[in-house]
Amino acid sequence: MMMLAEEGEWHGSVVPLQVGVLQFPAPSAKRCYDFGKALRQAILSYPEDLNVAIIATGGLSHQVHGERCGFNNEPWDEEFLQRLETKPESLTELTHAEYATKGGMEGAEVIMWLIMRGALSDDICCVHKASYCPPMTNIATLILEEQGANDSSELNPMAQIQGIEQLEGTYPFTVETSHRAYRLNDFLRRLIEPQHRERFIHDQAALMQEFDLTAEEQTMVSGLKWIELIRYGVIFFCLEKMAAVLGRSNPEVYAAMRGETMEEFQASRKVAMQYSVSAKTS
Repeated sequence: MMMLAEEGEWHGSVVPLQVGVLQFPAPSAKRCYDFGKALRQAILSYPEDLNVAIIATGGLSHQVHGERCGFNNEPWDEEFLQRLETKPESLTELTHAEYATKGGMEGAEVIMWLIMRGALSDDICCVHKASYCPPMTNIATLILEEQGANDSSELNPMAQIQGIEQLEGTYPFTVETSHRAYRLNDFLRRLIEPQHRERFIHDQAALMQEFDLTAEEQTMVSGLKWIELIRYGVIFFCLEKMAAVLGRSNPEVYAAMRGETMEEFQASRKVAMQYSVSAKTS
């Protein structure tokens, strides 16, 4: 969007970098930072003189699954942004479990910001910084401008979530979890397909049997047992698809996972609102 000319033509190229942070083992914070440094070397060694913007994404403190859903920590968000600007290497010392403790399980995705920071030099200035936490996720904008060999090996990548089991109401999506619940996650992911979605609404039992869902899995789906599905291994982003198809909002699912009424859950938010991933035209 920033590269569009008035006539709507592109003035440059976009090179996306996909970083998996939903299923563990995931890249460590240090690995992301080191990757940014390697990216910087590649850019600087390019024969042409280029203007390059590194854009990082990922919500600040938030958790959207389990009884801990709705967790936010704005003081940590402010500390993270400050350290990212002035002491980025200190952020590479934190494990995923420590990021989850401070900023929520899904909030650990901020490690992707370290790729951007690693690609910059130490001599930078902050042009703009703002953050706001409405219902679930702290949304931040940080613009840094430049003023003027790393060891990324990990002997045990799962060490990054060591201690995560001490966080009540938090269920990491690991390779083992993914394998156990693969069939059910695949079944729910297919709700993006119109025909599958239609049959799910009008012929759910037969559809679940065709996909060889176990009796336990069928009971959890038909009974809308949100927290049981999370504990079983359904990733939240498939769960919210099912909720949207059934006309349930995300806050309804969050409240149910926390064992609260909608009124109780909404009272804990700065902004009480209803939303889902459902298309408005459906």
